[in-house]
Amino acid sequence: MVATNLSRPFYVAREPLGAQLIAHKYVEPAEVRVPWMHSPAEVALKTPQFLLDRELFAMDLLRTGYVNQTRARALADVAVREAYTRRIPPALVLGVMLTENDELKSSARSRVGAVGLMQVNARPWHTLARKFGTNVHTDSTNLKYGIYILGWITRRSANAVDDRDDAWRKALLGYNGCVTGKNTRDCHSYPDVVRRQVQSSAKSTCPGADFNRCVVEPMWAAHRDSVAVIDSLSRPGK
Repeated sequence: MVATNLSRPFYVAREPLGAQLIAHKYVEPAEVRVPWMHSPAEVALKTPQFLLDRELFAMDLLRTGYVNQTRARALADVAVREAYTRRIPPALVLGVMLTENDELKSSARSRVGAVGLMQVNARPWHTLARKFGTNVHTDSTNLKYGIYILGWITRRSANAVDDRDDAWRKALLGYNGCVTGKNTRDCHSYPDVVRRQVQSSAKSTCPGADFNRCVVEPMWAAHRDSVAVIDSLSRPGK
């Protein structure tokens, strides 16, 4: 079980409050709604939007039926904090997590040795032990490894191609290890599986926004600094 100190209580069980927050989320400028996109992590993590995104993420975890409120809060705090730090959409983290481990079992292990919530294979990333520790079976450490890896691959992918649709697909194929297509059967379908998971599970994290607006556009803007994307995200009603 992850233990965490929350800077402010958040109320995942209070639907009226959640509904009010969700209704308010998509009428603010992109710089307010997506502070991780261009602000330094230490700044973005001090914004009210971080507290909101953390609550919405916890609501989505609760909706799976596999975690209680205490664990949902703890996982959301680490997951959204790391997503902000690595400049990737929290909804993408949720989609990958539930694709890799839909019952959210800390003890999950794949046939190739990947473990935990994000199905991390720590061996190729052993240098992260100095940063996060070695116990990838622990929820908090597993999330830190997984989100760091996802962020690193996302950044490289966004700078390797000139199309935002190619970028998110390339990033997810990289996270899945589907480079040659020979290591996992049907691995090239992985990006679409994650997209469907986001669309079905990120009801609170992506209120009123499709996958493109919730994941693809902010991810691309964060790593390619596209003014056009930021302007698009800022338009009310989008």
